[in-house]
Amino acid sequence: MKEIVERLWPELKWIQDQGLRESTTRTWVKALQASPLEPQDLDRIPFTLLVPDCPATFMEHKRCVVHIARKAAESMQKFLGRALKIDLDTVIAGAILADVGKLLEYEIVDGKPRQSSRGKHLRHPFTGVSLAMSCGVSDEVCHIIAAHASEGDLVTRTTEATIVHHADFMSYLPFKNLAR
Repeated sequence: MKEIVERLWPELKWIQDQGLRESTTRTWVKALQASPLEPQDLDRIPFTLLVPDCPATFMEHKRCVVHIARKAAESMQKFLGRALKIDLDTVIAGAILADVGKLLEYEIVDGKPRQSSRGKHLRHPFTGVSLAMSCGVSDEVCHIIAAHASEGDLVTRTTEATIVHHADFMSYLPFKNLAR
């Protein structure tokens, strides 16, 4: 299963801290093992059920978010690094893990994705944090998972969480706005 996760996520290699890379990988392994979804489903299902007939897949959205977040963090380091500390590993791991809980929130019934029973009770930021904590992911990265979606509007986001939140919404809002 680890090999499958590494194929899904070549961006794991960007995480310099070996312990964080391994705990991020373990979280994805655990999520896939607990999920009703198969790894190949992630290249077919929409990244959100909030946009009817969403044309972008889960992995297209997720990998886009990771790339946007990394580039934004690098730009901020370049221009603001003297005044603002940014942990790039935390940003990358947080972006990779932000939607890992969707593997427990979604299911496929009659060939169509829908929200699972668990998903109706616990949105993906909650299940994602639970998965990540059980795999030894740092509190700083768990904060990103918890705060990346609208639930995070109720807390003060760290700089890294703010970057991932905006990267996520940059890849979500255009689809939401098109659906209106």
